[in-house]
Amino acid sequence: MHKNLNGKIAAIIAILVIFTYGIFGIPRGGIKESITRRIHLGLDLKGGTHVVLQVHTNEAIAASSDSMVAEVQQDLQTAAPNATVTRSQNANEPGVVEISGVDPNKMGDVHDALSNNKYGAYDLQSTPNGYRLVMKPGEIKAAREHALDVTIETIRSRIDVLGVAEPVIQKYGFGEDQILVELPGVDDLEQVRRIIQSTARLEIHEVVGGPYATQQEASAAATPDVEIVQGGNNGENQFWALKRVSIVQGPDFRDARPSKDEAGRDIVSFNLTTHAGDRFYSYTSANIGKPMAIVLDNKVKEVANIQGAIRDNGQIAGGFTKESAGELSLMLRTGSLPASITYLETHTVGASLGADSIRKGVTASIVGMLAVMIFMLIYYKGAGINADLALILNLVILLGFMGFTGSTLTLPGIAGVILTIGMGVDSNVLIFERIREELHAGKNASAAVQNGFAHAWITILDTHVTTIVSAAILFFVGTGPVRGFAITLIFGLLANLFTAVFVSRVIFDAILNRKERNAMTLSI
Repeated sequence: MHKNLNGKIAAIIAILVIFTYGIFGIPRGGIKESITRRIHLGLDLKGGTHVVLQVHTNEAIAASSDSMVAEVQQDLQTAAPNATVTRSQNANEPGVVEISGVDPNKMGDVHDALSNNKYGAYDLQSTPNGYRLVMKPGEIKAAREHALDVTIETIRSRIDVLGVAEPVIQKYGFGEDQILVELPGVDDLEQVRRIIQSTARLEIHEVVGGPYATQQEASAAATPDVEIVQGGNNGENQFWALKRVSIVQGPDFRDARPSKDEAGRDIVSFNLTTHAGDRFYSYTSANIGKPMAIVLDNKVKEVANIQGAIRDNGQIAGGFTKESAGELSLMLRTGSLPASITYLETHTVGASLGADSIRKGVTASIVGMLAVMIFMLIYYKGAGINADLALILNLVILLGFMGFTGSTLTLPGIAGVILTIGMGVDSNVLIFERIREELHAGKNASAAVQNGFAHAWITILDTHVTTIVSAAILFFVGTGPVRGFAITLIFGLLANLFTAVFVSRVIFDAILNRKERNAMTLSI
């Protein structure tokens, strides 16, 4: 018994040392610096920027359909060379490709060409003068989810380049195609907008006609496979007729960097992937002397004649400043967003407000814990010391866990710590009251302690498990601070099971081991 008790005490001391290290790590600087280096502060405590974004995933589906238009045109060169292939211009049908103007005698050949496995994501439907390729509902859902995931990863890459510590970038609650972005320590909302929102969708198109002075004049050149785009060299307000399907586009760009041209003007130099470089070389070789347009975010940035074959290197000019050239390079390096986004919610939390939240939250925790500890000492006498020691160890384990996992502490997380203190006291009250009942029934101290823990254990387990399940649901469906509250509460309750049942029992056993085992030797 004595040897077993010493082993349990050694285990408790070892756990105390391990989780104390989790809180402070290797001490460097003051206590506050050591703690904040291990336990990160959330947006509501550190201050920063909070935004909720809406991703227009229909645009990503439409872009996929535009690529499919080029594939269909190529496959129908033999079966129906005069057929017109376009993406549906109905905003509610972004995943529809229309094939019209098919010779009735060629309908069978077109059907065979479109029954290729490459069109497995589409349902083939016949129309009076052609066919429609309609993206399957499952494929549309998968495309939306992919666009959302790519947007999250692209934004994360951009934020990482800015050096923001512990950003939160994730799908937002139950909103459709929404993203939550929280950037602790960043209070320049306009910079965040520029970095996040710019789709930086860079494309190179064949020029069919232009420049036109007005959109009305340009509209005469518009056809199903030709679009009108505004812009021009040096910011000129002109209109151009461009082939709708681009020669190269966003994913084809491998690298980009700000640089200078021969005249010392700021430009952006880019490199294409090997496959895109080969494709670009074939196009430029066959179209020397013809114009091509560099389109950025649906605006013509520059139009230039092809002087010679270009493979995988190029430059973009057009009135850049040093800052704008650097930002565009960043956008292209980290990848273009697959769809445009809009802001549904934005706000910033100042550092002073965060510091006030920390001060009040910590004060509330300390006052609450001291009040509980004093109450336990007064009401349960010597056994109150037992409860207070278990409570302190519970808090050490919880904070140590957060330090080891690099968790982010939020204001709701502090509320979770306070709630954990309350649950820990509740467990001790259940045990101590049961021990009192056993003592009043005439049991000696040893038997009262044993029966008290045995009978209270089921109730304690039941209350903790139900609360943990509720907190787990909050964690999986919640976001940001709500998840911070949930994870703090879950591990706090797990720590409480250990301290209230195991640590308290060891302390009672250690006390009884030194005293005569009868009712008068136990202060409770």
